[in-house]
Order: sequence, then C-alpha cells, then structure tokens
Amino acid sequence: MGKTALITGASSGIGRDLTKLFARDGYDLVLVARSESVLSRLTKELQEQFGISVKVIVKDLALPASPVEIYEELQKESIRVNVLVNNAGFGLYGFFSETDGQAEWEMIQLNIAALTQLTKLFLPAMMERGEGKILNVASMAAFQPGPLMAVYYATKAYVLSFSEALANELQGTGVSVTALCPGPTSTGFEKRAGLEQSKLFKSGTMDSETVANIGYVGLMQNKTVVIPGLKNKLMAFSVRFLPRNTVTRIVRMVQGKLKHEPRTPSQNIKA
Repeated sequence: MGKTALITGASSGIGRDLTKLFARDGYDLVLVARSESVLSRLTKELQEQFGISVKVIVKDLALPASPVEIYEELQKESIRVNVLVNNAGFGLYGFFSETDGQAEWEMIQLNIAALTQLTKLFLPAMMERGEGKILNVASMAAFQPGPLMAVYYATKAYVLSFSEALANELQGTGVSVTALCPGPTSTGFEKRAGLEQSKLFKSGTMDSETVANIGYVGLMQNKTVVIPGLKNKLMAFSVRFLPRNTVTRIVRMVQGKLKHEPRTPSQNIKA
C-alpha cells in the first residue's frame, strides 16, 4: 500500500508547497482547508502532474468539532495516515487590550487545540504500526514573547514545546515529531496582517517554497527542530543569552511599524 500524508492549511503558502513535495515523492494526499474551490484546483494540478490520489476535506479547524470529524471521515473510508502535517494557523496583530477576543479564541483553537487533537487522534495508529511522521509548523515566534502579537507568539511557543516533548516520548517507537520554525516568510501573511512595513518583514523574508523544502528534508531526516535560514538560527540561539526583558523590548521594536504603530487591531488571517 502507498503512503498518505494529511496536510492542514493546504490551500496556500507553506502548506501548498508541502503538498507538491509529498506528491512528488509518491504520497497520496488528504488536503484540509476552508476553501473548496482552491483545494479543487490544487487537486487537479497534483493529479495531472504526479498521478496520485487526493482527498479533499473542507473544514474550518477553528471549530472545535472539526478534528474529530476529519478523523471519523478517514476512518470510514479506511484511509491510513502515515504523515500528519499540522500547518494551519493564523496570526492577529495589535494591542491585546484592543484586539478581537473572538478572533483570539479561534486562534488558540486552531493553532493549539486542533493541532493537539489531530495528533492525539492519529498518533496511536502510527505507534501501533511502528512508523509515522508528524510535522508541526511552529515559528521563530516560539522562542520569545511577542508584544503586538502576544497570543500568536504564545501559541507558537506551545507548538514548539509540545513537539519537543512528544518527540522525546516517542523515541524508539518508529514515530518522529518535527517542529518547523520559519522566520518571516513570503506567504501573504504579512500583507493581510498589516505587517508589510514592520522592521521584522523589512529586514528580509524567505520564500515559502524554500521553507517548505527545508522543513520536508528535516522531517524525512527525523529532526526534532528545524529552523530555516542561518539568520534565523542565529536569532534563536542568541535569545538564550539575553535577559528576557531585553528580548521582549527588541521584539516590540521590530514588530512596530517603521513610521507609525497603530492603536487599532489589524485584519487577521487564516491559513
């Protein structure tokens, strides 16, 4: 039997680029996102180019029932998931006192709860078979607090901590867990979140295809933490040696826009 990869947030950015890498290597795919039309076009492209089987599941993972619904649908169709890619997520920019509380609750549900529940649901079968891989897309945001994106940074810290702990627990089982921690990446996130003029994105970005390639190689090599780019590696390493209040001030400085720091929340974005 062939192998199957389930990828959330597959409609754009890093998730979309990962679908092509798995398809290239002969994986059948289960693609999860909110946009049926985008997933349908992607499915046609992948099937024509690689001749693989693609199943589309249109779900909003910010809804608490979605992970179980995805799992039960695949169980009914006897689709075995060999690789789980928890890529879906979104960020919200602005002062916590002024941002949309409902949007932040949905962010926590998507970035943390859905990722955790999908892992909980699909992991036991991987362990029983003695093989499997899980890729959790975290962020460079995982390594420090993030003023002006306080909840987003906190959710990514959870993803990194959870992934590292789980990777340790699974040693010797044949199942690996990898946390991908990209820095600023050109995926459309910065434009729709209102961060194009921030020093963070003005200092340079990586393209999503490069990030996806690095993450995919790290996953296949069973690495626990993958940080794309030398600059990002140095940043992740350097924050260990600075006082936490200094790190927080630096993040606040680069998060703020170059000319003006808004007092109202910017638009949020979902993957």
